[in-house]
Amino acid sequence: MAATLPVLFQNAAGQFAADPAGFLRLTWSATPRTLADTQAFLSHVTQALRQRGWSKVLGNQLAMLPFSTAEQQWVSQEWLPEAVQVGGYRYGAIVVSADTYARLATAYITTNVGGLPMRYRSFDAEADAVSWLRQQPA
Repeated sequence: MAATLPVLFQNAAGQFAADPAGFLRLTWSATPRTLADTQAFLSHVTQALRQRGWSKVLGNQLAMLPFSTAEQQWVSQEWLPEAVQVGGYRYGAIVVSADTYARLATAYITTNVGGLPMRYRSFDAEADAVSWLRQQPA
């Protein structure tokens, strides 16, 4: 079903679509990206959450290259606080890469959410991630 959803935004970092179940479906790209690519991608995610009044994101990182140190710092220190405060982001279901470095880079971010009112959960299968997101309050 995810393949049939219209893409809302796409760049070198990846693409995302609005799932009718009330969450954004992010698919991270396997291609190299810059910090600016990641910033544009996630800034559009924040806007889409705010516009829809949604609080949930499914992030498919199966093919993703690891986050750089600069990306980790920007995501954890700048994007997440803004996504929570401005976008209403509360629940992140991450389908993690098999690549150890990608998993570690993502774990750094998900364990450094500070006192933000949000929850991350990692999954090996997208179906499990979707099931968990659907159980979370809107």
